Amino acid sequence: MPITYTSNEQVEVYRFSIPAAVLIPLSALFLQAFVPLRLGFFSIFDLPLLVVIFFAVARRSQVSGMLTGAVIGLLQDSLTHQPIGVYGIAKTVVGYGASSLGVKIDVENAGSRFLVTLFFYIAHEIVYFTIARGLVGLTLHWSWLHELGAAFANALVAVPMFVLLDRFKQRT
Repeated sequence: MPITYTSNEQVEVYRFSIPAAVLIPLSALFLQAFVPLRLGFFSIFDLPLLVVIFFAVARRSQVSGMLTGAVIGLLQDSLTHQPIGVYGIAKTVVGYGASSLGVKIDVENAGSRFLVTLFFYIAHEIVYFTIARGLVGLTLHWSWLHELGAAFANALVAVPMFVLLDRFKQRT
């Protein structure tokens, strides 16, 4: 499972049909909002974040990654009782970073996808915590053990989820 450097000529950029680009994020948001109400353990997963990472590394465009992250994050904010923009900012940063990294390394194999998701989940949580606590003034507590466990769980879910979502890719 080596992470290999790829030149710009080797990088494949994908696009998605409009129904896929709309329905996949909306499905993730719906599941994220309502499944944890019935299954409490499901709240450890951040499906909208996984969708942002998937679209960002597949499209490999920083602008597209930022816009995807911002829109999905703001929609996720609208479903919570927290201030609007906290998830939006965190997912925008992740969208930019994931799309930038997607150009530099091979993100098509399971090992790379696992490590990318692990890294960007932690990055998302750090940005989210910083914004929520530092700028908005929310009372949050940080636990490295919990965050690392959640990152590992999300990375494990991301690998098969990305394989399923690969079916919606279209070559440019």
